[in-house]
Amino acid sequence: MRQVIHILNRELKDYFISPIAYIVISVFLLITGWLFFSSFFIFNQANLRNLFNLLPLTFSFVIPAITMRLFSEEINTGSYEILITLPVTFPQIVLGKFLASVLCLTSMLIPTLSYPIFISFFGKLDWGPVIGGYVGAIFLGAAYSAVGLFASVLTRNQIISFIIGTLICVSLTLIDKMLFFIPQTMLGVIGYLGADFHFKNISKGIIDTRDILYFLSIIFIGLYSTHLAMQEKS
Repeated sequence: MRQVIHILNRELKDYFISPIAYIVISVFLLITGWLFFSSFFIFNQANLRNLFNLLPLTFSFVIPAITMRLFSEEINTGSYEILITLPVTFPQIVLGKFLASVLCLTSMLIPTLSYPIFISFFGKLDWGPVIGGYVGAIFLGAAYSAVGLFASVLTRNQIISFIIGTLICVSLTLIDKMLFFIPQTMLGVIGYLGADFHFKNISKGIIDTRDILYFLSIIFIGLYSTHLAMQEKS
């Protein structure tokens, strides 16, 4: 566990030394701020529904931007070879980098807690969907972080890593919106693959083990695929 924490601390330092993290966080807060204030002042809605409805699509671009450098930068600069010779295992490296991206994601979400607090001063707020929305956001962000981590280990180019990660995340977000292209017999299976479907269930304040299992499965597949890719490169 000590090695995982070492990798985690190392990545967090790199995150917040680089201006990219601040740019991504600023863009995310601008988007979420606009979604919140547009629904609150323009539509006079005392809820975060508009924000949570578009969060999966927002994460599809923001999370790959956070994770694109995790392996790509090291492969490009040659420090990847040094990393794998250190007294750490591949799973420890993958887990440390994954946790760093999840903590960075959490740091993005913390300022948005001011939105429900702000609403609570002006109207009666149902905290169930709010808590569910943030729990779902953590699970969704962690799943997309695992996907982004896998995309990052595939290439030395951060832009290509971002594109691959974004394509996979957007596909997971929108796949259940394209069911009219799918044969009737496969609707249930394809619908279950949609990340947006599971996130919306949790954001309603309904914690279902099937939704939790879905996100844990995406996390496992993403991290295990990253581990296999690392073995292939070593």
